[in-house]
Amino acid sequence: MSATKPTLNDLLGITHPIIMAPMFLVSNVAMLKAGMENGIAACVPALNYRTIEELKAAITELKAAKVPGGAFGINLIVNKSNMKYPAQLEAACELGVDFIITSLGSPRMVIEKAKPKGIKVFCDVTDLSYSKKVEAMGCDALVAVNNQAGGHRGNIAPEALIKELNENCAIPVITAGGVANKTDLDRAMSYGAIGASIGSPFIASEEAPVSQEYKQACVDFGAKDIVMTQKISGTPCTVINTPYVQKIGTKQTWLEGLLNKNKKLKKWVKAIRFAKGMRDTTKAAQGATYKTVWVAGPSIEQTTAIEPVATIIKKFI
Repeated sequence: MSATKPTLNDLLGITHPIIMAPMFLVSNVAMLKAGMENGIAACVPALNYRTIEELKAAITELKAAKVPGGAFGINLIVNKSNMKYPAQLEAACELGVDFIITSLGSPRMVIEKAKPKGIKVFCDVTDLSYSKKVEAMGCDALVAVNNQAGGHRGNIAPEALIKELNENCAIPVITAGGVANKTDLDRAMSYGAIGASIGSPFIASEEAPVSQEYKQACVDFGAKDIVMTQKISGTPCTVINTPYVQKIGTKQTWLEGLLNKNKKLKKWVKAIRFAKGMRDTTKAAQGATYKTVWVAGPSIEQTTAIEPVATIIKKFI
């Protein structure tokens, strides 16, 4: 596609082409405020708030803190597993956010309800097939989740994914995964990305609400210590290879594999495992525990200290 595409700065009115990625249990109002104050966009998962009232309070606080050159949004899980999704979307549209990033499902309802309110809609994608579908629905940009992303990542390398989507889609591409410093950001933009969604480097920020042990692990461990595990949700997820992860292993047991293949039981098994996995990661994120399951991506390689968000942003600009 040769038509000129809008930049991320133009889409969101930001100074630098960066989105602080939404991270489950990690992202909070303090991090988003610091991001906006330093000229980037920042996003928080709606599921980081237990109630709709808490989500509304966070959006209201972020709107009051918004400054020129910054923007904020929320991340919505848009499949049936998120029973709060309709109410979360309604809150975002009612109060007004700058953008919404959708994950794990069809963004049709988000696009239909948010875009008339002037809210930009970006969709997480991992391949061309799904990208074409969400483009046809009318989303504003693709968040290309590559094989260097933290958490639930894609399977395609950054350069290949960015170029394939740019060549076949008319809307812009935001890269997600593997950006640890300005060199990485410049490289991704040379491939055709309009900016980057960056998560793992911000885990070890002073503003992050997670435990000091989790933050220090992002300093002490590096790219070589990131492994894929199926033990959290049944879907491959990147975590730091702590002694506990080594002990429990990263593969499904034969029984888990068998249950996941049973069509009648599969969705219930995944739901139970997801709930248990989220409880374990919540405990690990919020306090010192033997069961250390810390989600992160290989871009922690460049994390050398626990620092303010403002200092981390400088590494990219």
